[in-house]
This record gives sequence, structure tokens and C-alpha cells, in this order.
Amino acid sequence: MASERGAGARRLADRAGKVRELGILLALLLVVAGTAFSNPRFIEAQSVRDLLLNASIVALLAVGQTIVVITRNVDLSVGSVLGLAAFLTADAFAANHELPVAVGVGFGVVIGLACGAANGLVVALGRVPSLVVTLGTLYVFRGLDFALASGQQINAADLPGSLLALGSGRLLGVPNLVLITLIVVLAAWFYLRSYRSGRQLYAMGSNPDAAVLAGIPVPRRTFTAFAVSGAIAGLAGALWAARYGTVDAAAGTGLELQVVAAVVVGGVAIFGGSGTVLGAALGALLLSTIAGSLVVVGVPAFWQQAITGALLLAAISIDRLVALRLAAALRRTRNGGA
Repeated sequence: MASERGAGARRLADRAGKVRELGILLALLLVVAGTAFSNPRFIEAQSVRDLLLNASIVALLAVGQTIVVITRNVDLSVGSVLGLAAFLTADAFAANHELPVAVGVGFGVVIGLACGAANGLVVALGRVPSLVVTLGTLYVFRGLDFALASGQQINAADLPGSLLALGSGRLLGVPNLVLITLIVVLAAWFYLRSYRSGRQLYAMGSNPDAAVLAGIPVPRRTFTAFAVSGAIAGLAGALWAARYGTVDAAAGTGLELQVVAAVVVGGVAIFGGSGTVLGAALGALLLSTIAGSLVVVGVPAFWQQAITGALLLAAISIDRLVALRLAAALRRTRNGGA
């Protein structure tokens, strides 16, 4: 009987998640349709590719952030990790033009992994709140980035064509960066949905005390979540260098707020326990599309930020409302099964 109630609760939670993702998709379609009505060029092939490219790096970071947030933590250092990885990766390519692209990108991933592991060690073993830890490392990693760069800027002319081709190339008309982001999103979605350790991350976020009593290795899972978030931020840094070509120590400054906004708008509960990487990626695409549509219809830059902030507040309010209704539905499920 208990297993039936548990299965019913999981089905209910999965259904709520799907409703949230469908809601984001519907909002995305409405924004695109409304903007296209005002300016039909908004849905031309090149404009759509630009929208996807603009959203790809934020969506990539949102995947790692989602893995952390569902454990009831947050990683505010992703923008600084991206900046550090982007500069060091670009510097490595500038010093050695014969460096294989896969090796150089892997170098960026290793840098991000080291930063994420540092965050994870302090949070998991030191039991320090992740908000405090990652707020501190946000400045530590950025300061390290500025110290290593020493005011230097790496330009596209300093980088090999193979790296720049990764950032500007396409496969069957789809930009490489979008394809890489899609692969990472699907891999993370499959892991969180299908693997026991992935489901345990949700359990940790839903009820940390119960997760400990159930024998879940909470410190190890927390460390892994931060390490994965850091590695993905390192990959995003390498792709940043490939896309933009010009990299300095300020790369990715302030990006962490966009990533958190994408995750929350994407239906990931800020207090952990629910949400999907698909929703977070759609949230990144929705925010990018709204930003693009506001430019197209001529909204001033100040109001663009204000509208984005209002959307974030609305998303948090809706998330809270859905969570309360879901909790009520789960109580009815338990009472009905008793």
C-alpha cells in the first residue's frame, strides 16, 4: 500500500512538472507569435538561429544550476567560473595553435571541475550554507581571473581557426553550440530521471533529514552536484571563447543572475526537490526570446531589465502556488490511500 501511495505521489509530481514545462512552451510561442506579428523578420531562419545561440550558454549553465538547486542549494559562482575557464582556455589556445580542440575544451572543463569541487568541499564537508560559500567564491574566482589576465585581452586573431570554427560552425543548419547544449540537457535529464543517484538528489531537496535517515550519502551527492555544475560552467567558458573570440577577465560578469532567473522561470523549485533541466533550458530560451522581442519592439533597456525582474517575481509566485497545490494533492492522495 505504501509503495502504491509513493507511486501515486511520483506520478502527481511528474504531471505537475510536465504542466510547468508546457506552460513555459506556451508562453514562448505567445512571445514569438506576438513579436512576429509586429515584425515578421523575427521568425526568419537567421533570427531564430541567433535566439538559440544567445540562449545556449545560459541554458548550459542552467543545467548545472538545476542539479545544484534541486538539492536545496545554489551556485552563485558559475559566472566567475565561466570567466576564468574562458580566459585560461583562450590563453592556452593562443599559446599553442596546434592544440586539438577537444583537448582545449577539456582543459576548460577541468578548470571548471576544480572550481566546482572547491565549492562542493566547503558546502558538503564544512556544512557552510551554499549561498555564503558561492557568493564568496564568486569574488575569489573573479579576482583570480583578473590577477591572471593582468589587463590582457585575447582577440580572435590570437586564436586558431579550429576553435573559432567550433563557435561559428553548424551541422545540418543547427549551430554547434546549440547541439552541444542539447546533448548536455538530454544527458542530464536522462540521468536525473533514470538513475537512482539522480533521484536521490530530488529526495535530498524534498526533505534533507529524511534523506539522511534513508541512508542517502548526502555529503557525497552534494559534492558531486557542485562538481558537475563547475564542470559544465567550465565547458560553457570554453564555448564562450569559441563563440566570441575576444576574451578578457570580465567575461561572464553578472551571468549568474540570468542563470538563476532561467532556472526559476523554468519551474525548478528554488527550495529544492522538484524541477527538470528541460524546464530550466526552456526558461533560458524564454528569457532570451523576451529580451530579443523587447529590442525588436523598441522597449528601452531600463524597462527590459524591469520586465525581466517582474517575470522572475511572477515565476517565483507561481512556483509557490503550484507547490502548495501539489502538497495539498499529495495529502489527499495519502488520506485516500489510508
